[in-house]
Amino acid sequence: MPRVLLTHSNHLFSDRKQIEKMQPYPPLQTLIAAAVLQEQGIPTGLFDPTLVSPEEGFEAALDRLRPDLVVVCEDDFNFLSKMCLARNRELAYRISEWSRRRGIPAAAHGSDASDHVNKYIEAGFDTVLIGEVEAPLLELASGKAKESIAGLAFRSGTSISRNAPRPVRANLDALPLPAWDLVDIDQYRRAWVSAHGYFSLSMVSSRGCPYRCNWCAKPIYGNSYHARSAPAVASELSLLKRSFSPDHIWFADDIFALSSRWTAEFADAVGSLDARIPFKMQSRCDLMTRETVKALRRAGCQEVWMGAESGSQRILDAMDKGTRVGQIYEACENLRKHGIRACLFLQFGYPGEEWTDIKATIRMVRETAPDDVGISVSYPLPGTKFHQIVSSQLGSKANWSDSADLAMMFRGAYSTEFYRALADAIHAEVRGGAAGHAAWRRVHDLRESSAGAEKVA
Repeated sequence: MPRVLLTHSNHLFSDRKQIEKMQPYPPLQTLIAAAVLQEQGIPTGLFDPTLVSPEEGFEAALDRLRPDLVVVCEDDFNFLSKMCLARNRELAYRISEWSRRRGIPAAAHGSDASDHVNKYIEAGFDTVLIGEVEAPLLELASGKAKESIAGLAFRSGTSISRNAPRPVRANLDALPLPAWDLVDIDQYRRAWVSAHGYFSLSMVSSRGCPYRCNWCAKPIYGNSYHARSAPAVASELSLLKRSFSPDHIWFADDIFALSSRWTAEFADAVGSLDARIPFKMQSRCDLMTRETVKALRRAGCQEVWMGAESGSQRILDAMDKGTRVGQIYEACENLRKHGIRACLFLQFGYPGEEWTDIKATIRMVRETAPDDVGISVSYPLPGTKFHQIVSSQLGSKANWSDSADLAMMFRGAYSTEFYRALADAIHAEVRGGAAGHAAWRRVHDLRESSAGAEKVA
């Protein structure tokens, strides 16, 4: 069997916002893929560039492991991978180049690679694993002919061949647990404790999202949604508690607790296994019903992040969000009654949004008083209806450089500077601080100076 070296392209210190936050998590999908290979007896190593120099570390890993195959396997559960950031792509390309110099074939997997197969192969990758990674990776690493591996694209002479797509896995309980033996847990613990005084690890209970917000890119799972059984998730939580003693868990699911029944079963299983660890998660406002919230609290939930997006019903409808503004208020109230922090993701700049819609969102934030907010501007990614709507307006800049970029890449109602100032002002108001008044004054000044829609940034 070939010796496989797995890695990824999320280097925390290339992202200014992530340096400030300092909330690093091990690459969960990469570790699950490694466990699948290990389970079949394939020698597997990991180079994790999250907190170490990619340039020095990767070369050292090549010298130490002498792999027959390098796989840049992104963490599909990390929102930074889903954002398809330019700096991550650049690092992936460099890894391919370093591998090629040693005569080692390289494969790529992730949202960006699935969206831009030709670019990755033209940059030097021999193969791209499109969609869900485990099955095609196992077949590739086992030496199966590339032409017969569903979900694979590969260089074929001077052209690029794409095989038939592969259906996503339905039985998630059949997957092994992440290969924690390959990662330096203490490195992550030190980073967390130094920055925050506690240690957090991540895990997932499901894959995908069945909702159809028209700006949300889904190159890995499409519109499918599959959940692990509640006892299996509680059992893994218990294992992490015994093995690593984390103070906190981040459930990295796109949608955690979609089913009220599943959530109650999970809370029961957590209690019976004495597996309770404080956790945060993300979900939708319309799913945070009283019974679900009550069960989440029993299970140990401390914080819920919800995709509110806008306080304007007109904009929510344009996004195909499928929620009502009133449900944002109800969700915040339900969470607050049970002592759970209610946090909102907001999105500005969607086509058709005007100042009256922005004011409605500001009003909603002030009236619901969330414990924290995350703010973005509409970001067109391939494969979405939103991308189709604005594609004729897109220029040469097609990806944000890092997670703090917030550049408008189509003609919005206001400038990039305006939306960045708006994000700063709302953050300052929600989180407190002396800069709030000055931040709102800058928003006012930029709005007054805007003369219609901005051209491509």
